[in-house]
Amino acid sequence: MTSDMNCFKAYDVRGRVPEELNVDIAYRIGRAFAEFLSPKTVVVGYDIRLTSRELNNALSRGLKDSGVDVVDIGLCGTEEIYFATSHLKVDGGIIVTASHNPRNYNGMKFVRKNSVPISGDTGLSKIRSIAESNLFKESATKGNLSSADLKDAYVKHLLNYIDLSQLEPIRVVCNAGNGGAGLVIDLLEKILPIEFVKIHHEPNGEFPNGVPNPLLEENRLPTVQAIKDSNAHLGIAWDGDFDRCFFFDESGRFIEGYYIVGLLAQSFLSNSSGSKIVHDPRLTWNTIAITESFGGQAVCCKTGHAFMKERMRSEDAIYGGEMSAHHYFKDFFYCDSGMIPWLLVIQMMAKQGKSLSELVDQYMIAFPASGEINTVVEDPESLIARIETCYKPLAVSIDYIDGLSMSFDHWRFNIRKSNTEPVIRLNVESRGNAELMKEKTDELLKFINPS
Repeated sequence: MTSDMNCFKAYDVRGRVPEELNVDIAYRIGRAFAEFLSPKTVVVGYDIRLTSRELNNALSRGLKDSGVDVVDIGLCGTEEIYFATSHLKVDGGIIVTASHNPRNYNGMKFVRKNSVPISGDTGLSKIRSIAESNLFKESATKGNLSSADLKDAYVKHLLNYIDLSQLEPIRVVCNAGNGGAGLVIDLLEKILPIEFVKIHHEPNGEFPNGVPNPLLEENRLPTVQAIKDSNAHLGIAWDGDFDRCFFFDESGRFIEGYYIVGLLAQSFLSNSSGSKIVHDPRLTWNTIAITESFGGQAVCCKTGHAFMKERMRSEDAIYGGEMSAHHYFKDFFYCDSGMIPWLLVIQMMAKQGKSLSELVDQYMIAFPASGEINTVVEDPESLIARIETCYKPLAVSIDYIDGLSMSFDHWRFNIRKSNTEPVIRLNVESRGNAELMKEKTDELLKFINPS
C-alpha cells in the first residue's frame, strides 16, 4: 500500500502540484470516489489554476474507467458545482480547485446527491483509503463523457434572490483577483442596472496580482483605491473559486464578514419571520440581537462548512453565515455562495435607500469586534486551558462549541486552535464599548504572547 495521499484534509483535498497532487493521484481519486459512492453520473469542473484542467481530465478518466458517466461543466466556481449537482439531479459533484492557496497548489471539493458535502467523517477518509490502496474493482463498461454549459441556468437561479425592479443604478468596484468570479459578473452585467468597475478581472492562473485572498490586507488596497478613484457606491472582492465574497463600503472601508451575517439575517427575516439563522461561535452577539429583533431564532454551530450545512439541514434554517465570509442559503441547496450575498446587499441598499456604511454602522457601534487575530504559539491546548482558568471566576457563561467561548457582562471572546498549524485564533467583541473591546483584546494578546 502506498501512502502518497497527504493531500487529503479535513474537508477536501489540497496540496502542492506535483509533489502532493498530480494526474496519477487525481485518476485514483476518481476511481475511489466511484467505488465509495457507486454513482451513475457525476458532474465535474475546474477553476482557473494552470494545472486544473489536466487534473480534471485525469479525475474524469478515473470516474469513466469505473463505469461512471461524467458531465463536465468546464471552467467554473465551486458554487457552480453545487448548483449543477442539484440542478442536473446527478449523484455527485467534484470541482478541482485550491481556492486562495498559493499558485503551486491545487485540490478538490466533493459533494454527493443534493449537493451534500463529503468531508472527513462522511466519506472522505474512506475515499482516501481506497485511493491509497490503488486496488479498484473492474467495471464491465466504461462511462461516457459529455459537456454542459449551465452558466445561464446558474445566473437565472441567482436572480431569484432579488427583485430587479427594486434595484437602483449604482457603481460597484468588483475585484475577481484574476479568479473565476469575473466570468459570472460579465453575465450579470447584461441584466443588472449596475456599472461595474472591473479590476484584476480576467481569469489568470499565473495570479499576476497575487493569490486571490481578500483577507490579506495588502490584497485589499487595489479595491480600496478603485472605490476612491471611481467614486463607487460599493466594492466587492472574491477568492479564487468565489465561494466567498468580501465587502467594502463607499469610503473603501473593509467590512468584517461578521456584520454582513447580520445584514443577511435581517434580509431573510424581513420576509420570513420565525425562521432559523445558523451562525458560528466566534462572534455572536450582533447576529443574535438582529435575529431576535426580527422574530427569528439564532442557532450556534461549530465553525466549518460541513458542520454549517449539516446543521442548516437539520434545523431547516433559511440562512447561515460565518464571519469568515461563508454564507449558506436554504434555497441554494444549503450551500455557500459568493454571488448571492452581494446581490442581497445591493437590494437592501436600494429598498432602504441607504449606503452600505449606513446599513452596518449602527451594528458596528453596538457590537464592536476585534476581527480574527492569529498568533503562532508552541502549545495551543495548554494556553487555552490557562486562559480559561484565569477568566472563569468572572465569566457569565462558557461554552466549548468550537474552542473556548467565554461571555462576561459587557464583553466576550472566542479562542480556538487551528486544525492544521500551531496557531491560536482570537476574536473579541463588546456591547457598545469599543475601548473595552480593545482593552480586553490587548489583555488577551499579552496573555497569549507575554514577550
